[in-house]
Amino acid sequence: MSDIASRSDAVRDSAETGIPRALADLGDLVRIPSIAWPSMDQQQLVRSAEAVAALVEGTGVFDSVAIKRAVIPGTEEFGQPAVLATRAARNGRPTVLLYAHHDVQPIGDEALWETPPFQPTVREGRLYGRGAADDKAGIMAHIGAIRALVEALGPDFDLGLALFIEGEEEYGSRSFAQFLSDNADALRADVIVVADSGNWDDRTPGLTVSLRGNARFSMRVRTLEHASHSGMFGGAVPDAMMATITLLATLWDAEGSVAVEGLSSREAETPDYTEATLRSETGLLDGVSPIGDGSIIGRIWNKPSVTVIGIDATDVASASNTLAPEVTVVISARVAPGQSAADAYAALEAHLRAHAPFGAQLEFFDVDLGNPFLVDTSGWAVRDVREALAEGYGVDPVDIGVGGSIPFIADLVREFPGAQILVTGVEDPHSRAHSPNESLHLDTFRHALISEALLLEKLDARTL
Repeated sequence: MSDIASRSDAVRDSAETGIPRALADLGDLVRIPSIAWPSMDQQQLVRSAEAVAALVEGTGVFDSVAIKRAVIPGTEEFGQPAVLATRAARNGRPTVLLYAHHDVQPIGDEALWETPPFQPTVREGRLYGRGAADDKAGIMAHIGAIRALVEALGPDFDLGLALFIEGEEEYGSRSFAQFLSDNADALRADVIVVADSGNWDDRTPGLTVSLRGNARFSMRVRTLEHASHSGMFGGAVPDAMMATITLLATLWDAEGSVAVEGLSSREAETPDYTEATLRSETGLLDGVSPIGDGSIIGRIWNKPSVTVIGIDATDVASASNTLAPEVTVVISARVAPGQSAADAYAALEAHLRAHAPFGAQLEFFDVDLGNPFLVDTSGWAVRDVREALAEGYGVDPVDIGVGGSIPFIADLVREFPGAQILVTGVEDPHSRAHSPNESLHLDTFRHALISEALLLEKLDARTL
């Protein structure tokens, strides 16, 4: 057996035996309700960062480990605590930056959870809990892979490491760009592994090569200076709800495809993906049809989408016979790869202003933009990660697109233009990230951790 093969086998064995410990540590992290929303207990973010820093310290291989914050641009406010750890490369080896985030989404309606959201629970091969998949499992894939490398090769391996565990990804990464700028020297790397995506299914690894961007904004629709009696004036006066419904309906055609001039699509081949799979993975109700046109997966990966994700109007319990003077909605648009988020937002605003019915007054605010991303798949790091994924899962990886967005990747590209960026993940299509009953498929996690350990071993053997 060659030295290379024996090294790889040793790393695999160490990764395999380390799975129970990694899952136990993951359970401890899930117990911390680390939600970055200001209305939540912010001390939990500090607890979470401290717990992650302790795990990083425990690997024994980093030159420095620190909890840091950066100022949110345009304010005097600091962002949430992030963990930053570094280890210098030796003997011409590359440096790899490992990214994940320790903050999680709010739980939503707790009554919809089958088990308490911050009490990790295993059933039917899955670990349930908020953050179990998104993205505390990403943290433990990194920690577990580093532990395996240390156990198999000893602490004096040559690979350079930087670890960045963010604390506000679910809340918009508001201080992310400033954090990169403040810590550019510590974070600079040849390869960046972003462990915050998904896989093709629970058996087949995915390498994310495209991500849609996002354009999220609020729109206020006003038609009246004050509320009026709907019986006395209804039929002559357009209320804000009527105007809002009429206006929003112009965003889609009869098939549900986006009907906004200026929003572009991308032409790209996609794997086979059936309507039955879509129904299984999304919970689409019987009798409710999918929307859009073209291949199903192409609609998700390569075309824009527009969703109304929030609305401020009179609630049902307070309903009265009143013409509403104003309504506010939050619109989330996903931007196809190849178009800038700024151009997409400009197209959306222009469309809405042009189609405002009855002369309704529109106000746009709280605009949040994130550009889409296309991976350059020609580099040596992509070849290494594909090999590692095939070895770790026992199945060749599939190049996938993701309908969601990871806007901060654009910041990574801008700050570190020479780095090769690899977007991997521990989720499968049934993880229900951001939803009640979020869960991690345990076999997927095992394969993901082993694959990352094998990738680190390959990078440690590579001389630049």
